[in-house]
Amino acid sequence: MSERKTFFAEVIIPLAVKNEFTYRVPYELNDILVPGMRVIVPFGRGKLYTGIATRIHEEVPQGYQARYIEHLLDDAPIITGTQYRFWKWISSYYMAPIGDVMNASLPSNFKLASETKVILHPDFNGDTRALNERQLQIVEALEIQEILDLKSISEIVGIKTIQPIIKELIDRKIILSQEELNHRYTPKTAVYYCLDEGFHQEEELHKLLESLERGKQLEKQLEIVLYFAQKMFGKKGAEPYISRKELQEASLSVSAINTLEKKGVLRSERLQIDRLTTNQKELNELKTLSVEQQRALKEIRIEHQSKDICLLHGVTGSGKTEIYVELIREQLEAGKQVLFLLPEIALTTQLIQRLSAYFGDLVGVYHSKFNQNERVEIWNHILNDHPERFRIILGARSSVFLPFKNLGLVIIDEEHESSFKQYDPSPRYHGRDCAIVLAQMQGAKVLMGSATPSVESYYHAKSGKYGLIELKERYQGLQLPEICCADVRKERKRKTMHSHFSSFLLEEINHTLEHGKQVILFQNRRGYTPLWACEVCNWSPKCENCDVSLTYHKHSNRLKCHYCGYTSAPIGTCHHCGSNRLKMIGFGTEKIEDELAILYPDRQVARMDLDSTRSKNAYQEIISQFENRQIDLLIGTQMLSKGLDFDHVGLVGILDADMLLNRPDFRAFERSFQLMTQVAGRAGRKNERGKVIIQTGDPEHWIIQKVIQHDYEGFYTNEIVERRNYFYPPFYKMIQLTLKHKDVDTLNQSAQSLASSLRKVFKERVLGPEFPMIQRINQYYQKQIILKIEREASHTKVKERLTGLIDEFYSVPSNKAVRVVVDVDPA
Repeated sequence: MSERKTFFAEVIIPLAVKNEFTYRVPYELNDILVPGMRVIVPFGRGKLYTGIATRIHEEVPQGYQARYIEHLLDDAPIITGTQYRFWKWISSYYMAPIGDVMNASLPSNFKLASETKVILHPDFNGDTRALNERQLQIVEALEIQEILDLKSISEIVGIKTIQPIIKELIDRKIILSQEELNHRYTPKTAVYYCLDEGFHQEEELHKLLESLERGKQLEKQLEIVLYFAQKMFGKKGAEPYISRKELQEASLSVSAINTLEKKGVLRSERLQIDRLTTNQKELNELKTLSVEQQRALKEIRIEHQSKDICLLHGVTGSGKTEIYVELIREQLEAGKQVLFLLPEIALTTQLIQRLSAYFGDLVGVYHSKFNQNERVEIWNHILNDHPERFRIILGARSSVFLPFKNLGLVIIDEEHESSFKQYDPSPRYHGRDCAIVLAQMQGAKVLMGSATPSVESYYHAKSGKYGLIELKERYQGLQLPEICCADVRKERKRKTMHSHFSSFLLEEINHTLEHGKQVILFQNRRGYTPLWACEVCNWSPKCENCDVSLTYHKHSNRLKCHYCGYTSAPIGTCHHCGSNRLKMIGFGTEKIEDELAILYPDRQVARMDLDSTRSKNAYQEIISQFENRQIDLLIGTQMLSKGLDFDHVGLVGILDADMLLNRPDFRAFERSFQLMTQVAGRAGRKNERGKVIIQTGDPEHWIIQKVIQHDYEGFYTNEIVERRNYFYPPFYKMIQLTLKHKDVDTLNQSAQSLASSLRKVFKERVLGPEFPMIQRINQYYQKQIILKIEREASHTKVKERLTGLIDEFYSVPSNKAVRVVVDVDPA
């Protein structure tokens, strides 16, 4: 008999730990376990976690004895080798624990819940004489139910803190604890009916139909059997199963169905079904491209022969989507998968309809508003590389983690959007940049599209790193919108402002509505009013946890903090001086909606922001109503700017351009130009030229002038000089360290200590530490240190040195309670 080999496995644990951990493989799993499978492993004291095995080997760990893998969960790997390499790259580049990358990647239903349960110890002899009353209650309950969780035991005994009693019973070997893993992924099922196998032959079916025709009061049963016969024999390859839902929708009698089931004519089964609805309607023919679109498509193909990445710089409304569709068709014909990345869930609503019209069931959607069961099903479809479903994935940034096996093309639409950046929790990755790396690992081509590319992407395109294709005309020769300024400073002096609306804007709104067109108003601040202030002493209500003023939300009649979620009731009197003279300062989307409803009582007004779109289908409902002209005036935050395409928008109003321009951020001008240009692009998309009005106190500001002139190149030329002069991207890479602690003095000392250590290595490349604009969030004070590193430097070495310095920082006892958050390439 040959000697059995001893194998070990490297396992990723879904915790914020840097390393993978080595576990012993039980002999019975030697020939079964392969990398990419999920395993249950012990970690810490009495805890079980679902990990991913990444490498199987025979190297005995040095200095400790490896613990055994407890259980294997899968028959086949749930992640691919390329995915694992991709995870490792994200972990290294973004300085994030590999466990955090696993957590971000896998749908949470792949990570099983562990819940402590107890059972009677098998060696317990039944002697209960030494037990007190509560211990006896627990033993008697376990004799009846065999296994109980701690919550149930707490209810039985009637006390909250049950752990000491449980511990004593465990120590005395009367009970033992058991980590029981509960599968949280439950496939969706539904009741289906089919004709019993005895009636699958036409001869037997005819006999059944004749008997039902002769019988009195059997018309409803006959109708049901005919329905099944038509489904089964009327179409080649038809499924014998029909859902209960379909039968009910066909108005077939429920009681007659039940009778036929009792007779043995019908048989019911509960079957697993796909949660993702299919699209059975006729597919549309692809649109004929304009001469400009054909030229751009040809240039993309040429550029892709020598470059893996291309940037399509096309003005708003130039028809970039039709070009994407042609490229997707080519990839599908080659048997490849396509990832279509979008910055905002709102965009998937319109685009899924457009792509599904061309490609039907080949289109799948993946984003955070899908429930976990739906996400698991998409994951499995892609992992199995099914040729008839989900060859095209339309998704937000998290879709880069899907298990693609045959990726041919990655399209990144609106590539400039900051929504591609993950801020919290770790890993703080950028969806666009990760998609480019994923494409390189898969040998796929990348096409990025935007009317206002990021400065970094346009720089790479101009310098020849990326291919550059430009579309400078709108589709079908439509003119770009006319952009005008309303000088709110002058109007306030003349007293012609009506609340937050200039007389010029109101005139144009009236004119647009009278001509049967729709209006979009943009205000990048949600809520009713951002600030309440006392007229006597200037006091304003602040968040208890953060150094910010509370925003009033009229709909819920609450004051809310947009950083930590703290809420309080509206304030009636000043907490500082007792005055009841409180005034509202500023305005958000909720207030605009309220005032427009008063100004235009006979018009339909709606709002699209984070508060109004929290439910899964809220985006779709608002967009659908606006497309169907059930809404006349739509107010929204920046989600309105992101590629939405409406036919009947005659006017777009930007209500507070100065708020955009005056942010303390090196990207403030870039973001302002992008937002204003993108919002302006929603006007006049079909048939006639639209109009845009920008309300500002500084109409001569150079950014606003570039927006009016539709001059991206002019904006870029100015901005790139500033970036070069002040050592910002794309010439330098940035790493931001944010230190957090509840005590401001401890934070100051620790931040100064870390900055000093960094300066010894990185010299003048270290900026700070400084307090950010908001010093305290969720009871934690914050200080920031920024590293600016030359693009030519070895970033692997930089991050190795930085990691070493952070580890040294934590080796000092007084720094252990300070949290250091590392953000590579902060957006």
